[in-house]
Amino acid sequence: MLPLAEAFAAQGDEVLLASGPDAETSAVSRGIAFRRATPGFGDWYEALVRRTRGVPGDGLAPERVEGYFLPRLFGEVGVALTVDGLLAAAREFGPDLIVFDPVLFAGPLVAAVLGVPAVQHTVGPLTDAQVLDLVADAVSPIWREFGLDVPPAAGVYEGTTVTICPASLDPSAALIRRVQPLRPASRLQAPPPLPVQLVLADAPIVYLTLGTFSNNLNVFRKLLDALADEPFNIVATIGTDNDPSDLAPLPRNAVVERYIPQAELLPHCTAAVHHAGAGTTFGILAHGLPSVAVPQSADNFRIAELLDRAGAATRVTPGDIDHATIRSSFLEAVSESHYRRAAVKLAEEIASMPSAEEVARRLRDAIG
Repeated sequence: MLPLAEAFAAQGDEVLLASGPDAETSAVSRGIAFRRATPGFGDWYEALVRRTRGVPGDGLAPERVEGYFLPRLFGEVGVALTVDGLLAAAREFGPDLIVFDPVLFAGPLVAAVLGVPAVQHTVGPLTDAQVLDLVADAVSPIWREFGLDVPPAAGVYEGTTVTICPASLDPSAALIRRVQPLRPASRLQAPPPLPVQLVLADAPIVYLTLGTFSNNLNVFRKLLDALADEPFNIVATIGTDNDPSDLAPLPRNAVVERYIPQAELLPHCTAAVHHAGAGTTFGILAHGLPSVAVPQSADNFRIAELLDRAGAATRVTPGDIDHATIRSSFLEAVSESHYRRAAVKLAEEIASMPSAEEVARRLRDAIG
């Protein structure tokens, strides 16, 4: 959400980011005022643990995780822990517009209490409508506490929805009112120098990542081993909490780092193997790269399905992560030209979406 916040600020607007403590450094480093409005996410999770006999979500199929956690953790617990701090921050700041992310369900409630226009800023495809119905049920008592009835979909579609997902990838956006597209990622005009030293001279580069949350080294080991004999440089980022030495000995074609900014690496890549997280996916698509989606948790499964349906990626589910399946899915993605054509088409669509600066102007004009 920071590009839109920065665009508002650059155009002379006052901007306040009200969130949990984990967001403070990112906001302040970019010159955005910050107000702590909720405990850290770990406190949210611990609150859910205290009311759950067992580990929250334990035993669920990965694709059912959203339907479990959104109503309980982000709805019931998150709104209860956030609404008072967010309302206090908003009353002090006096906003003309409230922009909230799609799991900050206190956002539309605070906007309704104050009578301020609200904008949902998505971070990927739209949330499943049935899941939002469950969220609305979960937060209804808190809305009633303020003398309000919860709107459909927990209020997230009452105002404008800024969607960063290309329309052809997620056609469900066409079913809601007041949609404003926003370009999720851009290709750099001049690619930076390659940030790593490669193992194989002149061989194409493949980006391997499982994002920032589900960096299971056993999964990385299976992926690296499956691609070990292919004539590609595999550049893997395994997360700041992991040690590359734990994967030794590495295949002869692999380079492993904790973290590399994907904007520096993707311009040099020919394909990717990834978890289908939204940020990673849109970066890969912005560069027109075919890929293998290996979903791990949360919304990864919906995004992987959308990529598969669009023809821009092959898909390997957790139960199918074995040497033969990974290798065949990878070779299909890089050798069958229709995957690259589909990815390039999506790259062109992303490039045509409005910039954060354009969207900031449109949102400001809409509120007068």
